[in-house]
Amino acid sequence: MKKHGNTLYVTTQGAYLSREGTTVHVRIEKETKLRLPIHTISGIVCFGNVSCSPFLLGLCGSEGVGVSLLTTNGRFLARVEGPRSGNVLLRRAQHRATADETLSARPAAVFVTAKIANARNNLQRVLRDHEDKIDAIRVEVASRRLAFILRQLAGKLPLEQVRGLEGDAAKTYFDVFDQLILAQKDAFVFKGRSKRPPRDPVNALLSFLYTLLAHDVASACESTGLDPQMGFLHRDRPGRPSLALDLMEELRPQFADRLALSLINRRQVSAKGFSVQESGAVQMDDATRKAVLNAYQNRKSETIEHPFLGEKVTLGLLPFVQARLLARWLRTDLDDYPAFFWK
Repeated sequence: MKKHGNTLYVTTQGAYLSREGTTVHVRIEKETKLRLPIHTISGIVCFGNVSCSPFLLGLCGSEGVGVSLLTTNGRFLARVEGPRSGNVLLRRAQHRATADETLSARPAAVFVTAKIANARNNLQRVLRDHEDKIDAIRVEVASRRLAFILRQLAGKLPLEQVRGLEGDAAKTYFDVFDQLILAQKDAFVFKGRSKRPPRDPVNALLSFLYTLLAHDVASACESTGLDPQMGFLHRDRPGRPSLALDLMEELRPQFADRLALSLINRRQVSAKGFSVQESGAVQMDDATRKAVLNAYQNRKSETIEHPFLGEKVTLGLLPFVQARLLARWLRTDLDDYPAFFWK
């Protein structure tokens, strides 16, 4: 079990990260603002104009600490990592399974099933707790549609059909996502998912949180000995962490979507923290970005009982737990991959 360490997020523009012994130093305008022993960090995420010394990158590589480089609004640019670890037999098994679309269809269906079930859980939750504040008929119809798609996924389907059902479910879910926004509805208007670039504050929040989650899941794959580039649902594409995107599907509804909604509904973020750029992209200001990062880290420290293991784990450990379960399935220690279903 990997110890749940902290991820260092650096958002201050012009910051410079360097190495002194086995310690990470963060300097801003030549003044040291933070010192952290490398063994206390599980990853480093740099936003915008943040620089790292080559000696620090070497230390991170040798200690298994991934460094992700993002734009100021959270779009992924690159990831720096050290030599890959893990059993070569595990990677060969992963390669064989992902190279065959017929073999890939079953785990892909499991990822999608968990994603849809967890998304439907969000809809049922708002129906149960806030029926009087929403268009309950619209949400109920969407929930039933997702239930219908889940029944279809129970059969043995080809990969392209699994993808088609995933797309149908995503549209159904996001068509009523605005009903889950219970406060600040005039400021946080959601008319559909827009990714590159995000066109409104809600999409900016979702994209930012998905990027953070993708970083954590990619790190979990690496630490387990899996290749984050070889996926089942997401096929091979240069520079894309396809397996990390596969594994994060089941975690997105509860890990990111609910956090975004909580930030809005609890008024922890406000419309003034977002601005529209010339390109049409909506971007968070520094204060809002820091508030979201703090909320994300706090979310990772929450404890749940894992539905398959029956053990208590922090949410921050979920990517590592699921990556290990996937590795056990690839090694044939498990008959099927036990995806994460939120209770």
